[in-house]
Amino acid sequence: MITIQNVSKYFDNIKALDQITANIGEGHVFGLIGTNGAGKSTLMRTMCGVLKPDEGSILIDGKEVYENPKVKSQIFYISDDQYFFSNGTPLDMLKFYLTWYPAFDTERFYKLMGILNLDPKRKINTFSKGMKKQLSVLFGVCSGTKYLLCDETFDGLDPVMRQTVKSLFIQEIETRGLTPVIASHNLRELEDICDHIGLLHRGGILFSRDLDEMKLGIHKLQCVFTPDTDYMQALAGMEILNRDMRGSLVTLTIRGQREAIDNAISGLSPVFYEILPLSLEEIFISETEVQGYDFKNLIL
Repeated sequence: MITIQNVSKYFDNIKALDQITANIGEGHVFGLIGTNGAGKSTLMRTMCGVLKPDEGSILIDGKEVYENPKVKSQIFYISDDQYFFSNGTPLDMLKFYLTWYPAFDTERFYKLMGILNLDPKRKINTFSKGMKKQLSVLFGVCSGTKYLLCDETFDGLDPVMRQTVKSLFIQEIETRGLTPVIASHNLRELEDICDHIGLLHRGGILFSRDLDEMKLGIHKLQCVFTPDTDYMQALAGMEILNRDMRGSLVTLTIRGQREAIDNAISGLSPVFYEILPLSLEEIFISETEVQGYDFKNLIL
C-alpha cells in the first residue's frame, strides 16, 4: 500500500502540494486527476522518491520512500517528459534498468518489443513520441516492480496502442498484483480502466473515492416542468451542483441518494424527467466548479 500522510511541498513561495492525505491499495488502478497546476506531477515525483516532502511522509508498504533504494526498487516511474540516454538504444536502457530492478523480465521485454515492432538496436532519439511512450511502458511492465507510476501514459499513443497498454496493465494486475497509479488529463481513458480516483485541485486533494461509489453519489437529471412549478424551492434541501436551462429543458446535477432525488422530482409531477449516468469528466467539472474553477467564468 502507498500511504500519503499530510504531504506538503514548496518551491520557493509556491505551495505545490497542500496537506495531501490518501491511501492507494494494492492491486487497484488508481487514477489521479486534477486541474492544470494542481500538483499531479509533483505528487507523482514525490511518491517515487525523486522529491522529498517538506511536510508529512510517503510510505511504501510502511517504509519511507525517499533515499531508500530498496523501496525504490519496487517502483517504476514513467514521467511525462521521458528520459533516455543520449544516443542510447533500448538495449542500453535495458542494461541500466537491470542494475536497478532485479526482477526485470528480459525474456518478456524482447517478446513485447517484437510484438510492437520496436527495434532494440535502434537509437531511441530517432523514435517518434508514441514509440518512446511505448518503450517506457514496456520497461515499466517488465521491470517486475510492485507499483507503476504513470504520468500522462496515454498521451501520444494511437487508439489501438492505448487499448494495448490497458490490456497489459490488466494482465499484470491479474497475474502478479501490479498497482498502477495513472495521472492523466484524458478522463475518458481513466474511466475505462481505473477503479479508484483521486481529485487534486490547487495543491490539495478534494477527494479519494471508489469510482463506482462516486458515480452513485452524484446524479444528472433532465426535466421538463410545468410553467408554474417552483422546482428550486422544492429542491432547496438538496445539494445542487449545477443547473442548466435550455428552453423548457432543465438539466440538474445533484449530490445525494438516487431514491431521495427520484422521490423529490416525481413529487413535482414533471412533464418529463430522467436520471442519467455521469461520466468522470462531468463529475470532475461538477466537483471543481464547487471550488470556484468554473470554465464559464474563465472565458468571460
